[in-house]
Amino acid sequence: MDWEAQVVASIAAREPINDDERVSIERVLAEFERLDDPFDEDRDPTHVTGSAIVVGDRGVVILRHKRLGLWLQPGGHLDAGETPWDAAKREAEEETGLDVEFVNRDAAGIPALVHVDVHPAGRGHIHLDLRYVVRAGHDDPCPPAGESQEIGWFDWPEAIAKVSDDRLRALLVYLAPR
Repeated sequence: MDWEAQVVASIAAREPINDDERVSIERVLAEFERLDDPFDEDRDPTHVTGSAIVVGDRGVVILRHKRLGLWLQPGGHLDAGETPWDAAKREAEEETGLDVEFVNRDAAGIPALVHVDVHPAGRGHIHLDLRYVVRAGHDDPCPPAGESQEIGWFDWPEAIAKVSDDRLRALLVYLAPR
C-alpha cells in the first residue's frame, strides 16, 4: 500500500474523540474523493496539513501563531512528496527547535494518527489537518528567527486553558495524563 492509501486508511479507521472530529473525518474523506491531489496546496485551496502535539516529561509545547495570534500546536503544509506525518515532525522541529520522535506507530510502522480536524486557514484555504503525537526531551524550545518566539512547555492543565481552539482543547483533554 502506498503512503497516500495508508493516509486514507488511517483516517477511515480513526475512532473520533467527539462529534467535532467525527464531522471532520467525514469531511476529509469526502474531500479526498473530490480532490485530484489533496496533498498539494497549489492544486486546491482545500488541502492536507500535518501538525504535531509535542509532549514530554515537562508537559506539552504550544506556541502563539505569528500571523493568527492564537495559541496552537506546531504544524503546516506538506512539502512536495512529503507524507503528513513527515510534515508534522518537520514542522514541529522547525517551529520549536527541538528534536522529536513519534510516540506511537501502527502495525505497519506508520506514525499513529491521533486526530483529524478541518478548519479555515485564511486566504480562502481550508486545512484538512492530520495530527500526530511526538515526544521531545527536556530542552527548552529554541525556535529560529522567523518562527514564533512565544512558545514554551506548559503543564497539561495550563496548556488546555491556554489553547485558542476548542477542537485542539478537546484533543489535549483526551491526551492528558490522568
